[in-house]
Amino acid sequence: MSLQSYLEAINLEISKTTYGESPEELYEPIRYIMDLGGKRMRPALTLMSANMFLYNWQKALKAALAVEVFHNFTLMHDDIMDQAPIRRGQPTVHEKWNPNVAILSGDVMLVSAYELLLTVEDRHIKRVIKRFNKTAAEVCEGQQLDMNFASRDDVSEEEYLEMIKLKTSVLLGFALELGAIIADADDESIQLLYEVGLNLGIGFQLKDDILDVYGDPEKFGKQVGGDIIENKKTWLMLEAIKKSKGTPSEKELNKWLTATTFDAKKKVKAVTEIYDKLEVRPDAETKMNEFFDKGLEALKKLKVSEDKKQILKQFADYLMERES
Repeated sequence: MSLQSYLEAINLEISKTTYGESPEELYEPIRYIMDLGGKRMRPALTLMSANMFLYNWQKALKAALAVEVFHNFTLMHDDIMDQAPIRRGQPTVHEKWNPNVAILSGDVMLVSAYELLLTVEDRHIKRVIKRFNKTAAEVCEGQQLDMNFASRDDVSEEEYLEMIKLKTSVLLGFALELGAIIADADDESIQLLYEVGLNLGIGFQLKDDILDVYGDPEKFGKQVGGDIIENKKTWLMLEAIKKSKGTPSEKELNKWLTATTFDAKKKVKAVTEIYDKLEVRPDAETKMNEFFDKGLEALKKLKVSEDKKQILKQFADYLMERES
């Protein structure tokens, strides 16, 4: 199987899925955000995982879609909290409609995710729902920590890594775990796949942090420099704060972090120049690669044939090298 085959199956399933008809204002935003595309990596991971143990990987399609619907629900609500104007190169739902519509449509998406998960076999439902509930709560915990960090000046790099583990990577872990559960894999394999997803997810988020500063706006699909504008405590920012101590960059960085009124473009340019001077990007890339390596080490321990693992290895390489 190729990644393209999984993505085609996922996109076809998305095109066939309905969430409701009326009122139109409630359901149109769901169709809008689901049609914006994206990497579809979470449902793809579920299908890859299922295919390691199950010939008929299509059996996991609706459950895989549940992961993608839930992910997009979190994006819809996160965009409101972050006041983000762009998602995947297009206006965010709250910009195109309004925040109230985005909140309510997002709520329906969460319900839809549960509906799709209930398509798994009865013998797996309790385990799947229990794991999904824990994952969903952890994603919310991660988002709250992310917001808490905005008003704190003492966030450590360890706290930041824990936050992105909760906000981003636990869902990648669950996506791989879900496919393995559906395919009747043994508990050791299910746990190893969860660890693969957890570590790839942290690496993925660190890559996202790097792209937020250094990405090509046309490829990235989001506002480049958005994290800098919002004073987000990303790994790059925390490393810059640490490395600037006692240097001329400390005063300059602090000026931009405490400014209440500023030109956004000037702030992004100035802070990026500080990152460059302090060589923060190479440090972030080294840390990112540590987590990708941990994910691949867990994959090595998985007791399935090497050809079954190959697509997941290739996917990890794509996540490391991606530009969007």
